[in-house]
Amino acid sequence: MNFKKFWAMAISISLIIFNAEAGAIGMPASELMRLDEAPRGEIARPLQQTLTSENSGLNPGYSVTPIQNTRPVAPDDALPNVTATAAIVIEASTGHVLYERNPDQHMFPASTTKMMTLITALESNQLDEIVTVGPGAYNAEGSTLWLDVGERIPLGDLLYGMMLISGNDGAIAIAEHCGGNVPEFAARMTQKAHDLGAVNTNFTNANGLPDPNHYTTARDLAIMAKHGFSIPHFEEICSTKEISFGWIHDDTKLLRNENQMLWLYRGANGVKTGYTDAAGRCLVTAARQNGVLLIAVVLDSLYIWNDSIFLLDYGFGRVSSQTLIQPGEVVKTLPIVSGRRKSMQVKTAGEIIMPVFEGDSNAYEIVYDLPAELTAPITSGETIGKIRVVLPDGREAAAVDVVTTADVEQKSFFRLLLNKIKGFFA
Repeated sequence: MNFKKFWAMAISISLIIFNAEAGAIGMPASELMRLDEAPRGEIARPLQQTLTSENSGLNPGYSVTPIQNTRPVAPDDALPNVTATAAIVIEASTGHVLYERNPDQHMFPASTTKMMTLITALESNQLDEIVTVGPGAYNAEGSTLWLDVGERIPLGDLLYGMMLISGNDGAIAIAEHCGGNVPEFAARMTQKAHDLGAVNTNFTNANGLPDPNHYTTARDLAIMAKHGFSIPHFEEICSTKEISFGWIHDDTKLLRNENQMLWLYRGANGVKTGYTDAAGRCLVTAARQNGVLLIAVVLDSLYIWNDSIFLLDYGFGRVSSQTLIQPGEVVKTLPIVSGRRKSMQVKTAGEIIMPVFEGDSNAYEIVYDLPAELTAPITSGETIGKIRVVLPDGREAAAVDVVTTADVEQKSFFRLLLNKIKGFFA
C-alpha cells in the first residue's frame, strides 16, 4: 500500500471513531451532519421552527434545526433559507420546474459527475462484465475503494462502490473498461448529456475532480437524473443504503451510502453527493411520494441536507397526484381471428399516476396503441399494446402495457375450412 492510501486510511479510521463517539452520546444523525457542515467562523442563527416528520418530509425519529442563510438572495426568492449558489427542483415525469435559482449558471459538479458515469456505463455495458483494475485507478486521488492493480471485479459491483462511497478509483476503472480511456469515456458522457438536452455541460473526467473545462448546471444535472430514473438498475443502485462485497478491502466488507437523505427523508431514492474545494458541497437528491418523483439539485451549498429538505418540501407542497390508469383495468374487448373463442377483454398490466401542479392546466392526452384484432394462438398475459400519456408538447410522460387475459387456442384446420365454406355460401 503506498503512502497516499495509508494516510487516507488513517483519516478514514479516525472519522469512524469520531462518528461512533458522536453516536454514543445520542446525537441524531441529522444534527450530526448539520453541525459537521457548519463553516468555521460563521455565526449560525437558527430559525424558530425545527423540522420534524410532523411539519416536513423528514422520516420519524429525525429532526433538523434550520440555519439562517448568510448568503444574499434575490428579494423574490421563494426559498431564502436555501444556501446553495445554484438550485432547482423538478417533477421527473414531466420535467416541470417547481423552483429554481441560477439554474443555468456554470458550476463545478464534483462527484455528482458520477451520476452520468453510471448512466453511460449502464447504457453501454452489462453488470456482469469483469473489470480489470489498471494503474490509473490505483493512483486516483481523493475518495477511494482501495482498488489494487490487476484486481478483477464485476462492473456492477464497481458501480455500487462508485455511487455509494464515491470511489474515484472505481470511476476511473469503469471509464477505462467501458470507454478505453478516461478522455474518450468523458467525451461520451458529454455527448449523452447533450443528447438529453443538458447542453451547458462538459465532462473531462469520470469522477468530478476539478478541471476548468469540467462543468455543468443545476438544470442539466436534474435533466440527467430524470433520464437516469428511466433506465434499468439506476434507481436500484442509487437508492441502496448498504451493500456487501467480498472484494472490499475492509473487514466489514460493507459499503454504506454517503447520501444521508436516504435515511432522513420519506421516499428518498437517490442520487449522489459531491464535494471539492472548487465546487463546494453538492447534492443531487430525489424522493417519491404518492406516485410523484421529485429531483432536487443544490450546488455550492453550505448545508446540503437542509437545502435539499427545503427544496423537496417546497416541491411536494405544490404538486399532488392523480391516477389516470388503474392496474388491471379493462381497456377494450377485441375480436379474435382463427381462435376457439370470438373475442377477449384486454387489460392494463400496471398503473399510471401523473402529477397535478398548483395553478397549472395539467393537460394530458391519453393515447391507446392497440391492434384492431387478435390472432390465435394467444397466451394469457401477452403484451399486445400500450397506453401512453402524452404532454402538450408531444413528449411521452408515461406508458403502461396492455395484456391479454386468457389462453386461446387456434382453431383446427378442418374448423377453419368449414368456417370458410360457411362464409362463402352465406
